[in-house]
Amino acid sequence: MEAANQGALDAKGKSMGFNIILPSEQKPNDYVTPELCFQFHYFAIRKMHFLMRAIALVIFPGGYGTLDELFEALTLIQTKKIRPIPLILFGKPYWDHIINFDAMVSEGTISKCDRDLIIYADSAEQAWQIIVDHYLIDDISD
Repeated sequence: MEAANQGALDAKGKSMGFNIILPSEQKPNDYVTPELCFQFHYFAIRKMHFLMRAIALVIFPGGYGTLDELFEALTLIQTKKIRPIPLILFGKPYWDHIINFDAMVSEGTISKCDRDLIIYADSAEQAWQIIVDHYLIDDISD
């Protein structure tokens, strides 16, 4: 998330930070807009607030925390607990290596429409276009 916060700062914008308090050295990154920095003790509450406010998720290669947030968002969208937002996995080769969503469809553990919740992007421009297209389409149907 630090890269997104830095990008917002570089563009003279504001960005939120949802910091989790951990026993180690975890602290907010230096690019979060100070008045928009929130501290959380529990992961579940942090994710809830994060997903309530997100208009899209662009997910970069990462570890357990990244996978936790990805699958939480997928589950909440799948069960209609939150509104659909673009879930963009950045770097298709990485994600195809880590998670085989097509195998989950063929095994019957997720449906084809659940698989379609995932979109891949390999550039910032492509990810941005996916987000713009998602909301332009929604605006037309309203």
